[in-house]
Amino acid sequence: MQKHASSYAHIRENPRFQALVKKRNRYAFRMSAMVVLAYFSYIFLIAFRPDWMALPVVDGLTVTLGLPLGLGVIALTVALTVIYVRRANREFDVETAEIRRQALKCPRS
Repeated sequence: MQKHASSYAHIRENPRFQALVKKRNRYAFRMSAMVVLAYFSYIFLIAFRPDWMALPVVDGLTVTLGLPLGLGVIALTVALTVIYVRRANREFDVETAEIRRQALKCPRS
């Protein structure tokens, strides 16, 4: 157990790891903010502009503007999730593995 605690402390103190955590957290916050903005925008439209949301997409159809906008919010959420996962797999995970390898090579005091 002590061996692992020492490794974790060594990794946490690594400036490269700290920079990675900051970069990953900023990116995750921006992506999350976009999703929250989309969801709240949709809810605010429902609450404050129900007349606009009730407009038919095409005259004669019962499909209103609210349906494609709601599906758009869901599609945006899925797309942003895919974008985040791809970047995490290609960039963040690779850098994390390199930092871990570097920490295992370093002698600890």
